[in-house]
Amino acid sequence: MQKEKIHIYFVPGLAASTSIFEYIKLPEDRFEIHFIPWLIPKTKKEELADYAKRMCKSISETNFVLVGVSFGGIVVQEMRKFCKPLKTVIISSVKHHNEFPLRLKIAKKTKAYKLAPIKALANIESFAKYAYGDTIKKRVELYKKYLSMRDEKYLPWAIHNVLHWKQDKVNENLIHIHGNKDGIFPIKNIKNCIVIEGGTHVMILNKAKQINRILAEILN
Repeated sequence: MQKEKIHIYFVPGLAASTSIFEYIKLPEDRFEIHFIPWLIPKTKKEELADYAKRMCKSISETNFVLVGVSFGGIVVQEMRKFCKPLKTVIISSVKHHNEFPLRLKIAKKTKAYKLAPIKALANIESFAKYAYGDTIKKRVELYKKYLSMRDEKYLPWAIHNVLHWKQDKVNENLIHIHGNKDGIFPIKNIKNCIVIEGGTHVMILNKAKQINRILAEILN
């Protein structure tokens, strides 16, 4: 008798499109992959919990797993409060507010993040005309491909909710996959995770083979 497939719902990182998962490949006889794109916040003050509840409306299966990358990892932890995944997997993310690095804690306290050039990301095409050299041009193309959520309402909302996220208790059935070269959430602050050697904050792209293998094993 054929076993029921496990449906895996992926949520990308901050401002990222679901194309960051293009190298994620899992056995099709066991898993069915779905992607949940970012929604535009209803208001700049929409609570993260309310936003996560809206994201849950994209889930139509009962036999499912949530996987989130970076800020998406935070969001899936909020989503699981409104749905019942078999497991929740976070990649290149944090599972407790104590795992934030000092510089992000300082940014929150000083509100320095409000000075971030939000429009620079929202208008990456305008930056492209000033890019010289193949390497920079290639990088701009990658930004255009993978960072597609440039809505001016979304970006400040997302940055605020990353820095102000409070999680005092680690969720049950939570699996954390993290790279030991992550420059955004340094491994020294991360506890109880599956470590990928040489994995950076964008390892969902360049360490996809290892991530595929780990996901297939832990979700079997």
